[in-house]
Amino acid sequence: MVEVRKALSSDAEKIVNVMTDAEESGFMLFAPQEREVNPEKFATYIDAIHSNAKSGIFVAYEGEQIVGYLIVQNEKPQRIAHRAYLVIGIHSNWRGQGIGKALFTYVIAWAKQVGLHRLDLTVIAANEVAVHLYKKMGFEIEGVKRHSLFIDNDYVDEYYMSLLL
Repeated sequence: MVEVRKALSSDAEKIVNVMTDAEESGFMLFAPQEREVNPEKFATYIDAIHSNAKSGIFVAYEGEQIVGYLIVQNEKPQRIAHRAYLVIGIHSNWRGQGIGKALFTYVIAWAKQVGLHRLDLTVIAANEVAVHLYKKMGFEIEGVKRHSLFIDNDYVDEYYMSLLL
């Protein structure tokens, strides 16, 4: 059974493996094999992001295997401290099995506990599976970021989506 918890710096290598796999989908900001994330530097990032009480990296795991992650990035200026930006990735072997729902359910409850009021994300408009998940979790499309990304020699749109808690 899959469970969710806040990531530990010792999870860095496993999270990086999921990130690399997720980027192979073509639906992430980085193109497949465009970047190489260093597990040691990512471990430092995990500790740094957790130093902000309204930010965090959360992982879905089964046993010792991490199968998905959700990053919650909050910024400190007073006027935007009520909101956070989200990035999610699920390993390809685990998609369609409720991992995204489990991560969002956990993170939404956590976000309410720490006093966040708004969660933001962007998604490639053509990623219908992700858009469906986000809507199911209560997110709404606020707008279209036209020709936001250049993928496979074509300009593609992204949706701005948010959830008010």
